[in-house]
Amino acid sequence: MSDNHLLESIRYLTDTGLALSREKDLTHLLDRILSSAKDLTNADGGTLYLTSSDGKSLTFTSERNDTLNIYLGGLSGNPINFPTVSLYLDDQAQNLHNVSAAAANLDQTVNIPDAYFCVDYDFSGTKKFDQSTGYRSQSFLTVPMKNHEGDMIGVLQLINARNPNSTVRAFNVIEQGLVESLTSMAATALTQRQLIDGQKKLFDSVVQLIANAIDAKSP
Repeated sequence: MSDNHLLESIRYLTDTGLALSREKDLTHLLDRILSSAKDLTNADGGTLYLTSSDGKSLTFTSERNDTLNIYLGGLSGNPINFPTVSLYLDDQAQNLHNVSAAAANLDQTVNIPDAYFCVDYDFSGTKKFDQSTGYRSQSFLTVPMKNHEGDMIGVLQLINARNPNSTVRAFNVIEQGLVESLTSMAATALTQRQLIDGQKKLFDSVVQLIANAIDAKSP
């Protein structure tokens, strides 16, 4: 990565962080997190997961792939029907076979140059997907997202970083650092948005409760 390109990436990251902090709509925020990470690394595809309320699984919230023209979740209006990714096995041990679950459980970024030559994780589902679509999933960058209290709130996964001529390459160390910075900003913005939405719902519930009480006493 040239110095000029790195400077442009840092500027983009800064602008994105400000934009995320100002975003008031949760769906827009989730979409922007994924699209910004793709732009930073010129990734062909990506998936954003959020941790379930019970903390036992990862739920697909948005998925994109440029080559296959896939856009699910987020603002697309297209539902994601994929099953959740369990963070634990049947014996309650941590699921370290799935790369997204492992990144969340171990709280560490996983950078894989080529999934077909990786023996640390189970990519059988990925290979079946490739067989059915003619796609070639190669490089993966999987980054956990934690809030300011240290709670795991999601995972961001990017796939197939591309050169300017569209050939696929591995995600480099600089890109990994940029995406890790982005996920940190995103986690803060996401937690803030969820907190505000939760407070609004609580306020609406209290107002409705008071209104019902008044109606019951004096219609």
